[in-house]
Amino acid sequence: MSALRENWRIALLIVIVIASGAAFLVPGVPPGTAGNATSPTNLQYGIQLDGGTSIQAPPVGVTAEGVTVPADGETALEQNVSSRLGIDEIDVRVDNGTETVEAFNRTVSQSDLRAALEAEGYQPETVRDGVTEFTRGEMVRVIEDKIRESALGSGTVSTVQTPGGQHFISITAPDRDRDELRSLIDERGVVRVYAVYPGGNDTHVSQQVLEQDEFSRIGAAQEDQNGNPVVPVTVRDSSAPGFQQSMVDAGFGRRATCTVEAEGRSIAETTEMANGTGQRCLVATLNGNVVFAGGVRQNLASSFSDGTFANDPNFQMSTRNMSEARELSVSLRAGRLPAPLNFEEARSTSLEPALAERFRVNSLITGIAAVIAVSLVVYARYGDPRVALPMIVTALSEVWILLGFVAFVQYPLNLSHIAGFVAVIGTGVDDLIIIADEILQQGQVATGRIFQNRFRKAFWVIGAAAATTIVAMSPLTVLGLGDLTGFAIVTIVGVLIGVLITRPAYGDILRNLVLDEEQE
Repeated sequence: MSALRENWRIALLIVIVIASGAAFLVPGVPPGTAGNATSPTNLQYGIQLDGGTSIQAPPVGVTAEGVTVPADGETALEQNVSSRLGIDEIDVRVDNGTETVEAFNRTVSQSDLRAALEAEGYQPETVRDGVTEFTRGEMVRVIEDKIRESALGSGTVSTVQTPGGQHFISITAPDRDRDELRSLIDERGVVRVYAVYPGGNDTHVSQQVLEQDEFSRIGAAQEDQNGNPVVPVTVRDSSAPGFQQSMVDAGFGRRATCTVEAEGRSIAETTEMANGTGQRCLVATLNGNVVFAGGVRQNLASSFSDGTFANDPNFQMSTRNMSEARELSVSLRAGRLPAPLNFEEARSTSLEPALAERFRVNSLITGIAAVIAVSLVVYARYGDPRVALPMIVTALSEVWILLGFVAFVQYPLNLSHIAGFVAVIGTGVDDLIIIADEILQQGQVATGRIFQNRFRKAFWVIGAAAATTIVAMSPLTVLGLGDLTGFAIVTIVGVLIGVLITRPAYGDILRNLVLDEEQE
């Protein structure tokens, strides 16, 4: 029992090494890895080691700050400002909590937004390019939902800031090409449903009867009994009565026929095409383009007229093909992007999976070569396997724990992280050499007290060096400098593992070795 108490640091190292092995190799230990048979480990790879595409693009927007708007005046100001700017109402967001007004349209300049607000009687303190932190957070959430709901399967979305203060939305999709990722995020995913019906004098009118937030359940894209691609939807209980009444008022309380081929056109063009036909069409648009224009079957029309639709508010949206149905389903499920992305200022990186596989193999070879080189140097310095072997094993355990950590948190590895691992191997062995030299090169170690004094002296040196490394690397983790961020994160975590776990354990190992030798 006393031996365990004296060597508890070694025992802690063994426990953490075993736990790291479980996180590294056992499926299901890191959250979300159960059943993943594509790799013998639980490591996640970034596009440099797995192939894929990364896109960084700034949001489109202008923000006015210091605009004090009462809570009940937000909607009216959004309508008035959008009307003065000549843009869609969804392109303006007013928030009385943060006292900001945002315009998400490429045609709006700082002076335009300021002039519109001044015309409404407001004097903004500042007007700048860019959007608010809340809007960026919403964009990250929506894009994450789009990736999760789409065929892309997996990916990461985050915000990064340049040293100049500009914010970018960073999207990474492993094993996907640029066009596939771009097509998913290029459009905002704005879905609207209109009733197009005769308004007199052989003309038709369009009335918006549903908007994106009024759906409570969105089914997956599928084929109906006739083989047509459809998306089943359910209207929210709070919106169903109003939608039902709007459909009755527009004459959809009886069977409605629509033969207007409007797919891909705007709602205005669809309304004009319906002029003179006497038909009634239920039309759905995605990003302003019609994806569904059809009539209403008798059973659905009857549910409108007799009021039973509000009790079971379900219907199906048809599209021309399954691709449009999937896009419509994804957009409804994920919601719309608050602001579009400016792809003219975007930065993108794409790598073929075959080349990424070669990088992965080369990275493994580099790591093995680094271990062999360090082992030879250590053995050449001490010439005693009893000193060199524990040092090498301790350094490798540090790398093993770091691998377990990145596997557990599912941090995607890129080439910069591999460089961090190599740096951890080098700095780790450097620190162990400092400890060994301080203890072994100053003469005989007769007692445990002498050993502890020398070890503390060495540990203060490596502790100060570790603190210097962490301070030097910390700015790289927050400045959005691309690959340097990953290198800094891996290096900092490796240094912390060394100072807190492996260096103290090596001290216990060396104490047992030195004192045993002295006793002999």
